[in-house]
Amino acid sequence: MRTSIATVSLSGSLTEKLTAAGRAGFDGVEIFENDLLASPLTPEEIRARTADLGLSIDLYQPMRDIEAVPEEEFARNLRRARHKFELMRRLGTDTVLVCSSVSPLAVDDDALAADQLRRLADLAQDFGVCVAYEALAWGRHVSTYDHAWNIVEAADHPALGTCLDSFHILARGGDPKGIEDIPGEKIFFLQLADAPLMAMDVLQWSRHYRCFPGQGGFDIAGFLGHVLRAGYRGPLSLEVFNDVFRQAEAGPTAVDARRSLLVLQEATGLAAPPAPVVPTGVAFAELVTPDVEPVTALLGALGFTRRARHRSKPVDLWQQGEARVLVNTGPAARRDGTSLAAVGLESPDPAAAARRAESLLAPVLPRRRAPEDAPLDAVAAPDGTELFFCVTDRSGHPEPAGWTGDFVPVPHERLPQHVARIDHLALTQPWHQFDEAALFHRSVLGLSAQDSVDVADPYGLHRSRAVTNADGSVQIALGVGPAPSDEGARAQHIALATDDVVAAARRFREAGGRLLAMPANYYDDLAARYEFADGEPETYRELGILYDRDAQGEFRHCYTETVGRVFFELVQRDGGYRGYGAQNAPVRLAAQHLPRRPGRCPLDRGTAPLASRRRQSEPQAEPYYPSVDIETSMLTAIITPPAEHLCGATVGR
Repeated sequence: MRTSIATVSLSGSLTEKLTAAGRAGFDGVEIFENDLLASPLTPEEIRARTADLGLSIDLYQPMRDIEAVPEEEFARNLRRARHKFELMRRLGTDTVLVCSSVSPLAVDDDALAADQLRRLADLAQDFGVCVAYEALAWGRHVSTYDHAWNIVEAADHPALGTCLDSFHILARGGDPKGIEDIPGEKIFFLQLADAPLMAMDVLQWSRHYRCFPGQGGFDIAGFLGHVLRAGYRGPLSLEVFNDVFRQAEAGPTAVDARRSLLVLQEATGLAAPPAPVVPTGVAFAELVTPDVEPVTALLGALGFTRRARHRSKPVDLWQQGEARVLVNTGPAARRDGTSLAAVGLESPDPAAAARRAESLLAPVLPRRRAPEDAPLDAVAAPDGTELFFCVTDRSGHPEPAGWTGDFVPVPHERLPQHVARIDHLALTQPWHQFDEAALFHRSVLGLSAQDSVDVADPYGLHRSRAVTNADGSVQIALGVGPAPSDEGARAQHIALATDDVVAAARRFREAGGRLLAMPANYYDDLAARYEFADGEPETYRELGILYDRDAQGEFRHCYTETVGRVFFELVQRDGGYRGYGAQNAPVRLAAQHLPRRPGRCPLDRGTAPLASRRRQSEPQAEPYYPSVDIETSMLTAIITPPAEHLCGATVGR
């Protein structure tokens, strides 16, 4: 089906919004009246601009407070409507949205409402315009879709139909099944919006917290199913009022919006993109650094050994158990320290996974690789993290070889093994891309999303949402910091699974590593909440180990101090515990904000704490990001990867 988006859903000037919608692949737009009034372009120029972008203008909106008003007021409304219909003729659009009145002048009289809407439709018909009447959830007398339809049906005019809006219907807890009783040809327009489930005034909820389908708590797919069964064949249009979207860049938001409609169409059987290929494990995490010593000292203290080096690129493979960390010292690395730049995901069918990603508008990364390098498909996540679909162990598989074949083994000593694998990755998102990231990882990678969790920070509120595969071998905790001002201090972390966190923590400390110290008050409270074996709380206090328990099992974890923008977590899961110690996060965040104590260990070089960086008043030089133009058949996007990574530079761009 055709797709459309209301200009109110995007930020910027009207021309910026139209350009973003066109580049994201939308077929049409709804012109929001405020956007037109603020534009320096004439209606004819706007019409030409949309046509140049391959867009139609599917709706002009809104006309407010039209019906069920005193006759003298309605006469003024008809005068206003005549001007708007002439404007629509100049724009080249033939459908106007009229929302149910909230005017204090409106009376509770359905017969009067139907009569005045019929007269409005008579005027509209003279201009070749159709009127789509919509029930606002907070309408003065008409607030439900069935009530609005009853009035439209009573008016009985060919130029008058109804507009259905998923937010207005679902936010009131309405049953959308009755939509199937409305003739499809009388549903003149459909607007879609999701929203998180919240207990608040519906007007404020609507104006500030709507989101794209699949990013909230409404059953948008079920709602759309009812509309389709009624016989609606018009465009699927997004009308989303959201404070974050109003401030984010229009281009990425438009891509996110269209991806949501592609996923929605897949869920309702309207489209069949390549099936998701769910990753089966984490092949590697890649760190990019301008200074190799602090990060390799940290890895060594954790028990990792340098096993191999890429045959032609400055990338080393560090490994312990099945946990692999690549250290990239390429010249394009950021100057603000070590960062987590790429993740390798084990895939049963890497090529199919890449096709799925591309079909859902994920930017496919260009490659430069030597002929002998393993072919790897890579896409960019919304936050710029590069995701590679790969197979590590190709024993018993035909060529080509796995990505590890690009590395030449180097001599290394055998150390005691305390880490088994990468337990999970925690990726802090740009503040305006949290919901986009969750939809991306669910739809593109086929992961399942857990509930969103709010975590208190001394300087605000963090949000976190984990996405996982069925057996937990891939777990990614997506987070967002308290405010846009934290953008330069976004830290990522890698959690390493161990079956004995106490032994692993002691070994790390004995090797010269520094564990993040936790306040004594935390352990006093821990002892009050749980019963432990003798000496157990004292051990946790000594090593900075945090503890959590649920009905399924127990969780023990501790953190290293931060190197650049990355830190590590050692985790021990016992029983069926599948969480991430969310109740301990406020304590950890507070500890990371504390100034460092004097007496640096060798791992501390170049690792200023996040809070210290945030509080510095002197201006900081902007780190250099080389831009890479990425073109797919669906969109053009600009991403700025932190460096040429293993499967980018090493396996090739």
